[in-house]
Amino acid sequence: MSENNEKIIGLPDSAYRELKEGERYEPILSPVKEYPEVTFYSVAWGLVMAVLFSAAAAYLGLKIGQVFEAAIPIAILAVGLSTGLKRSNALGENVIIQSIGASSGAIVAGAIFTLPALYILNLDVSFFEIFAASALGGFIGILFLIPFRKYFVSDMHGKFPFPEATATTEVLVAGEKEGGQAKVLVVSAIIGGLYDFIVASFGWWSEVFSTRVLGGVGEKLADKFKLVFNINIGAAVMGLGYIVGLKYAAIIAAGSFVAWYVIMPVFAYLGDFVTSPVGANVHMLIKDMSPEQIFSHYIRHIGIGGIAMAGLIGIIKSWPIIKKAFSLGATELFGKKTGLEKAPVRTQRDLSMKIVTGGIFLVAVLIFVFFLFGVVHNLFHAIVGLLIVLIIAFLFTTVAANAIAIVGTNPVSGMTLMTLILSSVILVAVGLTGPAGMIAALIIGGVVCTALSVSGAFITDLKIGYWIGSTPEKQEKWKFLGMLVSAATVGWVILLLNNTFGFVGNELPAPQANAMAAVIKPLMSDQPAPWMMYIGGAFMALILTSINVPALAFALGMYLPLELNTPILVGGIIAWFVSTRSKNEDLNKARKERGILIASGFIAGGALLGVVSVILKSAGLNMRAAEWAESAGAEYLGLLMFFVIIGYMIWDSMRAKEED
Repeated sequence: MSENNEKIIGLPDSAYRELKEGERYEPILSPVKEYPEVTFYSVAWGLVMAVLFSAAAAYLGLKIGQVFEAAIPIAILAVGLSTGLKRSNALGENVIIQSIGASSGAIVAGAIFTLPALYILNLDVSFFEIFAASALGGFIGILFLIPFRKYFVSDMHGKFPFPEATATTEVLVAGEKEGGQAKVLVVSAIIGGLYDFIVASFGWWSEVFSTRVLGGVGEKLADKFKLVFNINIGAAVMGLGYIVGLKYAAIIAAGSFVAWYVIMPVFAYLGDFVTSPVGANVHMLIKDMSPEQIFSHYIRHIGIGGIAMAGLIGIIKSWPIIKKAFSLGATELFGKKTGLEKAPVRTQRDLSMKIVTGGIFLVAVLIFVFFLFGVVHNLFHAIVGLLIVLIIAFLFTTVAANAIAIVGTNPVSGMTLMTLILSSVILVAVGLTGPAGMIAALIIGGVVCTALSVSGAFITDLKIGYWIGSTPEKQEKWKFLGMLVSAATVGWVILLLNNTFGFVGNELPAPQANAMAAVIKPLMSDQPAPWMMYIGGAFMALILTSINVPALAFALGMYLPLELNTPILVGGIIAWFVSTRSKNEDLNKARKERGILIASGFIAGGALLGVVSVILKSAGLNMRAAEWAESAGAEYLGLLMFFVIIGYMIWDSMRAKEED
């Protein structure tokens, strides 16, 4: 261990840009030195965070349908602990605390989207089934991602914005240094956090501005022509867009605008001639639907199809990387050692491919045994279930990682919906229907959903470690323990809450799980799925790829709600604006980097106080002026406040000087 109390000076200037030819990224912690990382302190606090945030996230997610991202709040707490305890060289330890603790949000998102549907459908399920589905899904998500670590965090350095990883890294680094940069982050976190907290907790102004408030014209456009413009006026979402940057923000917004302003009017026009409900699980006429309902029932499925096809295209494009990973694994397993192999430096050292391939085989055996003796009780059906899990999880792992790397949002619910549909079709085809089929499909969906949630979240941890200079092998190894503890906690919380409240009604509505239950029941009765929407989205992704437009980003725009994509575009425009105003490139660069600190502060403050807000709501402390918050006046005030926060971000970013 290093005995020197080194001064942290911040991330290098190459952290967020593409490297020049022959240039190597040098992290904060030197690759040739050893630092405290895995200690009793870091592991113990990581596990404490995993338990606390798993329980809190599971309860809040089932109550309000929103799973908060745990990475940033845990990073803030880790920094606070190390500062309060006056621990020196704590940066490496804080990365481990964050990595282990952040297992909570990933496991919770995977579990609560699917597994409570078993209770909703009055199917028999035990703690062991919930725990096993979550833990095994988490393990497979980690193992499938490890071979892609180098590609995402190193080979693609500077090409992906990694917004959540950026914000978390800035928080961790700011806690270890002094000076202006740390002050910028703290001040912006306070401003952005309070701004979003006021909206969520008090409702002084609306969270979303909609053109419906523009007198009778706005309402007529929405009702008759299904045309509406919505924008979330939150500081955190705008900050996310700043880090995403104009290129990807514009592509995401383009997908959203095509969905809402090209496809939506077509549905509106055709709806006037349709006299009966159209589509799977649809019980309304198109002309009676709001734009949001048309988006949910039809257009969003096009985005899901695009996401799925983008994943397949990504697999094909990544084949050289996959082939190399398999080749490396085969060499380690069966090749002869000469003793002359050069060991990689600390910051490039992953778990060996021997362990990864052996781990995948072991987890596959455990999943098979779990399915055979705990779920389907049939050899052939267990094999089919295992193949579904392995194939879909493998195909969508890179989709989840790509989505997190681009926009910081994992479309795990859409991919899980696709998994449930495919699983149900396959299981029905092999003769597994009724209650047994629903249990099997939901357990398979739970395993896959957790795997994808974990792989998406874990790439964030690994990118944080890459920027700071952690040892990937240690992050990977101890992530398994975090998954195990989080899975046990989530299983216990789901079981306890079901016994106490149930998941049907107002106390714990479990919105995603109820939606999954509504989807799975007709599928197991051989009712139709929206295949034409999926196929349309798939062809769209193929066309976009052929003209070199990132299909995943575009499809994400069609999948995510309009009100989330529009502020991302605003943030991207701000990033472009502040970095192009001067003829001095060094000054432009300083302004953009100061803006990244401000955006990271907005995200961090919003995440931390967002947790406080939902806890207050769940405790029954309702301080929100609901009637005012939903009024036209509150929406106009919200738009005005959005312009104020935009002005602040531009003003503060432009204050940067070259020497900053």
